[in-house]
Amino acid sequence: MADTKIVLPDSEIPRSWYNILADAPHPPQPPLHPGTGQPIGPDDLAPLFPMDLILQEVSTDRAIPIPDEVLDVLSVWRPTPLHRAKRLEREIGTASRIYYKYEGGSPAGSHKPNTAVAQAFYNARAGRTRLATETGAGQWGSALAFACQAFGLECKVYMVNISYQQKPYRRVMMETWGAQVVASPSPDTNAGRSIRERDPESLGSLGIAISEAVEDAATREDTSYSLGSVLNHVLLHQTVIGQEAQRQLALAGETGIDVVVGCVGGGSNFGGLALPFVGDKIAGAEIEIIATEPAACPTLTRGPFAYDFGDTAQLTPLVPMHTLGHDFVPPGIHAGGLRYHGVAPIVSQLLLDDLIRAEAYTQNDCFAAALRFARSEGIIPAPESSHAIKGAIDAAKRADESGTSQAILFNLSGHGHFDMAAYESYLHGSLEDFELPEEEIQRALRAIEPLPKPAGAPA
Repeated sequence: MADTKIVLPDSEIPRSWYNILADAPHPPQPPLHPGTGQPIGPDDLAPLFPMDLILQEVSTDRAIPIPDEVLDVLSVWRPTPLHRAKRLEREIGTASRIYYKYEGGSPAGSHKPNTAVAQAFYNARAGRTRLATETGAGQWGSALAFACQAFGLECKVYMVNISYQQKPYRRVMMETWGAQVVASPSPDTNAGRSIRERDPESLGSLGIAISEAVEDAATREDTSYSLGSVLNHVLLHQTVIGQEAQRQLALAGETGIDVVVGCVGGGSNFGGLALPFVGDKIAGAEIEIIATEPAACPTLTRGPFAYDFGDTAQLTPLVPMHTLGHDFVPPGIHAGGLRYHGVAPIVSQLLLDDLIRAEAYTQNDCFAAALRFARSEGIIPAPESSHAIKGAIDAAKRADESGTSQAILFNLSGHGHFDMAAYESYLHGSLEDFELPEEEIQRALRAIEPLPKPAGAPA
């Protein structure tokens, strides 16, 4: 039997990020300038990002070295442990072996600092003194606040209004690290003011918050925009997760992995774990790779593949992705980090190429899975990660029904210590499920009808 906890020595922190674009059969189609409809170049991105990150965004090098200054901060909590969930296995009565990579031990309590630290470093080296960003559940905002503190940068966070209300201590966490946090839509930007005029009670969305942060960065010379998901360089920085997991599974005696599961909002959580295993799959390994998402925001399972804006105010380039429409405002589910209308172009392309597949779950089913995990393994999961737990349990059940024993891996990307209100609602029977009506999807998609169509998209 494998040990319950597999820990790598400090010397085993990956020294390079893994770039899936070196191995993918089809790279994502290029982002387009919203005005000209032509592919954007480095000069178009220079007002928002330092050149190091722009070059990483378009790189096809398989391995990109991690700077020593970034490794020094990552070593505070990396490598992170891989756990064999033996008690969960007994609880659900499965013959399969379930592993989870636990990212909740970082200072911010999630996987997000893996890229926040890198982005803060490159911005500081480029002479920027301030970063602006958005955050959904608060995990990304917390991570960037921590990283800005590490490299002496100011930090402004536009936090989605519903999460600002549901998770006040995430805001306090960011403020403890010196960040300025406002509820989005806010009165601080033209984008925020416009939406507040139309809907004073707006719950907000990641698309709206992105608009505000992009506007903030574009109107100040001292400020860069920092994004916690979706872009190529963000998923690149997260691949330390999957690389460590590959080594740990080998130490656990697993000669191969059968199923890899990660939850998806913008794609950083899923990509960080899954992309190194996608590389293995491209090389011939038989691995089922599952992206799990909320039924209330079913981007991969019900959204078409199209060019769309990454934000509500249409300030970003057009990116090729599965989308529910840039003006889509998801219901106020507690998995705030998964309430995004689009997804990383890399993840969308992998879905088109049948290298991954997607599943969508209701809120109550995910919390039921989270409770089984908490009561067996002891860790209270973040609502986002509960989707990965649900996916792993379902995979184990399918294996049992087929009479096989499989090795299943999922990413436990954070803890749920700031999510007790959500657990209280579930435990007291007041947690609502949201199944997105088809007419709401069609309404949101009308906004993208005039936009250019990517190759392979329906006419």
